Amino acid sequence: MRPALSLCAAALVATTLGAAGSPPPHPDDPRLARFYGQRVDWGPCPATFEDSMRCGRLTVPLDYGDPARGTVDLALTRFPATGPHRLGSLVLNYGGPGGPGVSALGERIQDLGRTERYRDLAESYDLVAFDPRGVGESAPISCGGALPLKHPDSADGAALLRDTEAAQRACRARSGPVLPYVGTVNVARDLDVLRQALGERKLNYLGWSYGTRIGVVYAAQFPGRTGRMALDGVDTLSDSLADQALETARGQQRAYDAFLDWCAALPGCVFSGVTRTEANERTAALVAELDGRPLAAKGGAKFDGQDLALALENNLYGPSQWPALARGLGALVRERDPSGLLESAAPDEDNVAAAWAAVSCADYPDRGVGGDPVAFQRQLDALRPRFLAASEVFGPGELTEIAYCQGWPAPTDPTSAIHGVEGPPVLLVGGRGDPATPYPWTEQTARVLGNAVVLDHKGEGHTGFGRSRCVTQYVERFLLEGRLPHSTAVCPAEGIDAEGHETVEPPRH
Repeated sequence: MRPALSLCAAALVATTLGAAGSPPPHPDDPRLARFYGQRVDWGPCPATFEDSMRCGRLTVPLDYGDPARGTVDLALTRFPATGPHRLGSLVLNYGGPGGPGVSALGERIQDLGRTERYRDLAESYDLVAFDPRGVGESAPISCGGALPLKHPDSADGAALLRDTEAAQRACRARSGPVLPYVGTVNVARDLDVLRQALGERKLNYLGWSYGTRIGVVYAAQFPGRTGRMALDGVDTLSDSLADQALETARGQQRAYDAFLDWCAALPGCVFSGVTRTEANERTAALVAELDGRPLAAKGGAKFDGQDLALALENNLYGPSQWPALARGLGALVRERDPSGLLESAAPDEDNVAAAWAAVSCADYPDRGVGGDPVAFQRQLDALRPRFLAASEVFGPGELTEIAYCQGWPAPTDPTSAIHGVEGPPVLLVGGRGDPATPYPWTEQTARVLGNAVVLDHKGEGHTGFGRSRCVTQYVERFLLEGRLPHSTAVCPAEGIDAEGHETVEPPRH
């Protein structure tokens, strides 16, 4: 690894953005003039989008350190502000890695007439979304369906490594020149080119989940160009892949415990009247049983224990999913019928899975044992007790994720190098019941961003904006009025009724 970048006296960067990376770009850099000089030529969107939405493209360099290497065209969409008092553009990212922003905003704008979510923001801001490089319609990468790995088994490290290496070969063969450049540091640099192309002096931004990582990396590189930034469901910058997987297993278990408590109180629910401990034991036993004797599913497929764990995981993102999960789990337990869980056990599609792996491996430097199967098995065996202690249901599957970056090239711009950021205040929303971005990551990121203000949401589910009235009002107050709480604020847990509807409360001042 080459030495970390030195700090620029002109305050273009407020932190160290580590090894082997190029300094943050500047609009006055003559090599980047053609990129920073763009304006978006907005045109029609696909017919499925709302009529007033416009779509366009933005050209960015593959490599900001060497713009002559080539370019990437990014897909964009914009929903113009509906009110008379426009505040500018608000750029949105819904998460991932691997989540396309263009189609996501298109779907949400179609819901404007049925929900209050975004209504106030859409009145004052042009809402803008983009597909990050390597994702969606922005030079999408592919691993030919080799990811996610099919039914990985931490007990057979050699096979896990072979499958991982085969997937990496497929990724390199199918993804084109963008693959080495999909890391979050470059995505954040693209965001600055977008800011300029939108004619904005500063970036106003709302990011969820992985979108929070993009936001923090942007604020680290461009503190002087950071406007109002709200980050909901805060991702980690620095945890190793093994620590991320372990914390995620803990978060999933906490969320499943909340589901079990809700289910236990409902007559007729699959675990009605059953203690949390007993329900967890029954679930773990069912996972083990299905791993040994999978059930037949539609189309000749098999439904095994890891399929069940994945279905549970994908139904814990919010209480609104709990009734369907209870029905599907009930049919499985009582009738040996997995049909109600099959859709949520389906793996991510190719581009989403490929981008998740490629971005993770670009952002985090740990490479395990470098492809040695014997040493890798020792590593798996050493970690297994910690993962099982975190969750007998979710731990085994999360443990296999440490294989994904074994043998992948070392990153040139690891996000773990970011520290000591000093810029404008940023609002961080952390959820105590979040299964995907556990609350400790909010605390960790608050230490990185010296001027962060934390909103501590005591409720369940992944992210709070649009679901918790309290969280939504704090976020909107900041983005629309620039007002932040003076210190950590608290949003109470919502009540959850038998249909999974959350009762909401306004902010407490």
